[in-house]
Amino acid sequence: MKPLTLRFLVLSILLMAMGFAQAQKKPVTTEQTSPYQFTDIKRLPATSVKDQFRSGTCWSFSSNSFLESELLRLGKGEYDLSQMFIVRHAYADKAQRYARFHGSLNFGGGGAFHDVINMMRKYGAIPQEAYSGNVIGEVGPVHAEMDEVFKDYMDGVIKNPNKKLTPVWYKGFLSLEDAYLGEEPAKFTYKGKEYTPMTFEQSLGLNLDDYVEISSFTHHPFYSKFILEVPDNWSQDEVYNVPLDEMIEIINNSLDNGYTVAWAADVSEKGFKHNLGFANVPEEAPKETAGLEAAKWTTQKQADSAAAAKPVEVKEKNITQELRQEAFDNYETTDDHGLHIIGTAKDQFGSPFYIVKNSWNSNSNKFGGYFYASIPYVRYKTTCIMVNKKAIPAKIARKLGL
Repeated sequence: MKPLTLRFLVLSILLMAMGFAQAQKKPVTTEQTSPYQFTDIKRLPATSVKDQFRSGTCWSFSSNSFLESELLRLGKGEYDLSQMFIVRHAYADKAQRYARFHGSLNFGGGGAFHDVINMMRKYGAIPQEAYSGNVIGEVGPVHAEMDEVFKDYMDGVIKNPNKKLTPVWYKGFLSLEDAYLGEEPAKFTYKGKEYTPMTFEQSLGLNLDDYVEISSFTHHPFYSKFILEVPDNWSQDEVYNVPLDEMIEIINNSLDNGYTVAWAADVSEKGFKHNLGFANVPEEAPKETAGLEAAKWTTQKQADSAAAAKPVEVKEKNITQELRQEAFDNYETTDDHGLHIIGTAKDQFGSPFYIVKNSWNSNSNKFGGYFYASIPYVRYKTTCIMVNKKAIPAKIARKLGL
């Protein structure tokens, strides 16, 4: 190869490298698929995106993700905590409560953030490598049959054909858990050291009393605690109630001070588009076309593509306390999903968004399983949040007696 040609090649490579470095500084974008371009402002440490796969266990995935970020914040290193260890114990406790309520209680795979805290406090914790809960050869949890079998079993117990409960029904339920989730290890070795679930939880160094849940509804007094009336709150735990603006202030203060936020929200809204990487509340909601002749020719996917072709600033609804309450009261806002807010961002027009970690696999969209939620969406569709109480602004904490 001639020297001139070699110098030309080296120069070309350098220019390409410089171009790549500059490209890395550009805003993250879902080009050709979304009307948004996002620039991250603050992204707090988080572990890798997991996949709840075919299970309704988002509450365990999001809460464990939140606690894993807490461990990173505390300098404890990176952990991958077992979601199914928590699911197993929550299901077992739920079965006992279901029996005591004679079946008048929601019984299924759903749950809440406090379930993870409660189970860790009572039973400890296990790393994922010691207990995956996947025993049937799938790449992730597949719970449809398991949920049905557990429910049918418990309904048979409650039907009570013997006129009184047998002393072995709970042992039978635990044997079903062994079959579907695998036997729980009494002891295990992690990084060369032997633990029990309780000693492992203690080794994490988390103060479980630091974590509180907060919501904002007017059918209960502000600055008090109430039982959040959603079906998956099977344990009937209480949350703190604050005005809507203060709930957002708590989220912002947490993120500003290095604390992430567990977020329970309704994701059944038309503005929730995980595949496109955003959730918003457009001022003008898309017209309902189901059953119309036009619906045969214009799909939602085509509408999204049309919007992406010429991005314009999306005007969102002004979400008031009253509008939020109305949506909850009439079942428009439901307790659908548990997620994890890990930072802040802005779109190309300067509007603020939250960076949200989901549990639908890192390949579920172009943001690696994350998406961006607008503040109006969070104001409107949050059912509750869980935060470290140390991240609550002092003036609000005093009102709550924390």
